[in-house]
Amino acid sequence: MALSKEESKLDLISRCIRPFPDFPSEGILFRDICPIMKSPAALTAVIDLFEQHVLECHPVVDLIVGIDARGFLFGPLLAQRLGVGFVMVRKKGKLPGPTVSVAYTLEYGTAEAEVQEDSVSPGQKVILIDDLLATGGTLFAACELMKKLRAEVLECLVVVSLKDLSGADKLKPHTVFPLIQY
Repeated sequence: MALSKEESKLDLISRCIRPFPDFPSEGILFRDICPIMKSPAALTAVIDLFEQHVLECHPVVDLIVGIDARGFLFGPLLAQRLGVGFVMVRKKGKLPGPTVSVAYTLEYGTAEAEVQEDSVSPGQKVILIDDLLATGGTLFAACELMKKLRAEVLECLVVVSLKDLSGADKLKPHTVFPLIQY
């Protein structure tokens, strides 16, 4: 039985995600996406599948919002394909000018995320993008930033979701579209 184009793209992406046991600490199985970035075909497959999903599910999108730092790898490519702008959510202190920030909890402490105050207008329809969803802390903070700016979060896109960590539950009522789930 032949694979559909979508299945073969997902298979290619899956083959490019390397597991590293006990990284960054013992008991963690790290999912490395670096080989996706090294492979033009795999990177194109990621953007193709995200683009197809967005076009099918969200007829109007104003901005793609990328999460520091790996959301910056996929977000601009998707935004360019869709003909929309790209906005960066950064770690606190990395953006010039007036910013809006949100504190959030990580597995190992706390952090703050910020966005430039004028980067998103009230009512704009945005899609958030990152490489991986684990516990959901960083994407949740990004959703909270969009809420502060009165934007409408349509969905969160991730290349990989670690479903056992229940990050998607933390993001409700926002939905998550993962390409690959472990």
